Amino acid sequence: MKFLASTLAVSLAFALPAIAQDDPLPSWNDGDTKSAIIAFVESVTDDDSDTFVDEDARIATFDNDGTLWVEQPMYTQLAFAFDRVKAMADDHPEWKTTQPFQAVLEGDMKALGEAGDKGLLEIVAATHSGMSTEDFASITTDWLATAKHPKFDRPYTELIYQPMLELLDYLRDNDFETFIVSGGGIEFMRPWTEEVYDIPPQQVVGSSITTEFKMVDGKPVLMRTDKIDFIDDKAGKPVGINSHIGRRPIAAFGNSDGDFEMLQYTTIGADGPRLGAFVHHTDADREYAYDRDTHFGKLDKGLDAAAENGWLLIDMKNDWKTIFPN
Repeated sequence: MKFLASTLAVSLAFALPAIAQDDPLPSWNDGDTKSAIIAFVESVTDDDSDTFVDEDARIATFDNDGTLWVEQPMYTQLAFAFDRVKAMADDHPEWKTTQPFQAVLEGDMKALGEAGDKGLLEIVAATHSGMSTEDFASITTDWLATAKHPKFDRPYTELIYQPMLELLDYLRDNDFETFIVSGGGIEFMRPWTEEVYDIPPQQVVGSSITTEFKMVDGKPVLMRTDKIDFIDDKAGKPVGINSHIGRRPIAAFGNSDGDFEMLQYTTIGADGPRLGAFVHHTDADREYAYDRDTHFGKLDKGLDAAAENGWLLIDMKNDWKTIFPN
């Protein structure tokens, strides 16, 4: 009996890790949300099923801010732009008395809020232009290497959602191509998305400013101007998907009304199985809790339309065992 008990114990010791490895989403709590995601993936990858989808059509798109990494208390790229204003202030003494730059330098959030989207675009134009694409990539990379989140005191690239990293891996293991489709700047994201998400630069869709080809010191460069080229947000997301990817996704993940049209484009009026989902920020202790009443990542009409359209609401507090990687 002792031999049998010992043998059984050894067998279980080897079997349990194997069982754990069979779970493709270990940081997700068991429940309807996790089951729906797994059921969808299994349905489109079963070649004996009527719902089978060819590998070249397995496209999944992900918003970035609030979907793959933290977006509160402000978008990370906005924090970058504000730091750029401070770093460039000595070369622009007029900013001390010119809004919205004065508000950034003085930390006047009320005046900055009054500047609205127009003021924010003015800040982005001034801090993201007048340099080559290579120089901008270096500036972005250097900033991310040192900047830390005000609440968590960790680099922004560590404040990525572990459950979503597992979801990206799970989809790619099942021959999906995963794309970022974000309102953030495409050139801001491309230098680091491959290292952080395993998503290469050519699979990043985002907002952009115009660039111009020039010869500088005998070398060809792309120079960034201060003119907006494309805003990849709201109704712009399906346009960006069509322009950059050329295929309608079969799965789309967002977290705000800025992703509403992307989920519509993915799931409504399209043939075959489709999956749309919002990450719902419900965990004030481990991250943040917000939806309808927020300046960043507002989820209002999407919250109302989720049930009607069959979109998942990923409840961060209840569906995720952990938020960030250890």
